Amino acid sequence: SRTPAAAGGLRVPVPGRCGYFVERKKRFCKMIPAQGRLFCGEHGHQEEENDRKRIPCPLDPKHTVYEDQLQKHLKKCNSREKPKPAYFVQDINAGLKDATEILDEQVSPFLCYFKEQIDKKGGEPFCIKPILKDQMLSHQALQEALNDPKNGESAFKHLKQQASILGNMEKLHLLGPGRCFIEFGAGRGKLSHWVDIALQDAENVHFLLVERATTRFKVDGKHRKRDYIFERLQVDIQHLCLNKVPILEKEKLPVVGIGKHLCGVATDLALRCLVESYATQYDERNEEPSPKRFKSDKTDIAFNNSADERSGKNVSENWKPVAGIVIALCCHHRCQWKHYVGREFFRTVGLGPVEFNYFQRMTSWATCGMRETITEASTVDAKSKDQNSDTEEHDQVHNRIECSSDSLQGLLTVEERKQIGRLCKLLIDQGRIKYLQQRGYNAALQYYIDSTVSLENVLLTAVSSQSSVPQPTA
Repeated sequence: SRTPAAAGGLRVPVPGRCGYFVERKKRFCKMIPAQGRLFCGEHGHQEEENDRKRIPCPLDPKHTVYEDQLQKHLKKCNSREKPKPAYFVQDINAGLKDATEILDEQVSPFLCYFKEQIDKKGGEPFCIKPILKDQMLSHQALQEALNDPKNGESAFKHLKQQASILGNMEKLHLLGPGRCFIEFGAGRGKLSHWVDIALQDAENVHFLLVERATTRFKVDGKHRKRDYIFERLQVDIQHLCLNKVPILEKEKLPVVGIGKHLCGVATDLALRCLVESYATQYDERNEEPSPKRFKSDKTDIAFNNSADERSGKNVSENWKPVAGIVIALCCHHRCQWKHYVGREFFRTVGLGPVEFNYFQRMTSWATCGMRETITEASTVDAKSKDQNSDTEEHDQVHNRIECSSDSLQGLLTVEERKQIGRLCKLLIDQGRIKYLQQRGYNAALQYYIDSTVSLENVLLTAVSSQSSVPQPTA
């Protein structure tokens, strides 16, 4: 019911509600105060008969607390530091411990050198391939969703990407029973959801969804099955030690690392987490690993389907703790030299942290081109926010940095900038490929989706070179 108007045309507080008038909202606070109190806890300092002082919480200044109850509040404050799980190991995947900051110097002189390298090598600087193979595949598990007219343009775009990722996983024989799928940067867990759908009734499958942020509207909770385990690890990839995750300690399953648009540095952290922190430590701990026994499955050709396996004996000795890696790459401008896994490759071609800093900055040109004016950039920014609110996608606006630098006007055309940007991205990714190859993996880059669907359309795949999995022909 409406409350009567107070003097001056202002409304009086609703009975049983806080009596503090919020000037910004031109109304009284609607919070419920404690019994016998006029004001709620947040505005209790306004109560004249109350001499207790409220101060900002030292853990989170966005809320206040009574000064005489500070110690009690710190023990239960939601912003307090939570106990670290067993799989949290500080900076285990960080790479360099100390990295000097690189000065932000004038980029124009370096561009001249880079253009010379492109011309000198005939478009292939530093032995990288500017043209990747198209692997734009699909998967039957998503056909119904792809044909559903209820899905809008944004949803359709994500479905096509997820379908191609699953198609590439199937081509590499990474979809099958007896695996633990680890989705890095999981967000709502949509990629794991579709892997779950594709596997149908496969036995002994587990999912670990790694995400450092609290996520709303998660989809993994809707697909729990009797023999499937979905577990979320709320931890930064930098501190994730897979060897201490209980399910991996217990089951000894080969893992498949997956990710859709895993931002810059997160990709390097994930690769190191799998290839160094997990695989290397696993081999050191198990000099002669005795892998999990799997039931025979005619679709699972990644493992030995011999009579020994059907009889319950150990599977092929070629078994590896990391069965494969499939990651859709993104946001190269967020890469960092101290975490980058391809530092050794850069050094072998005469490059170092200074050059990496330039390459990392120029990668954004591949997705943003040349912005003519700040006004145009603002218009595109606003338009993109309206058209796509899905936080899983990273579009050209998200990638744009320093695109309106006056020092570059007239030095390069839009197309030249885009070409250099694409080559910079490929150069950084080539370092990741070399890193994986040196550690016994058959690694490759390919276009997994058309650029009209997403400008970030490169997929990194890797499977163990010692595995019995047939490798795709070049």
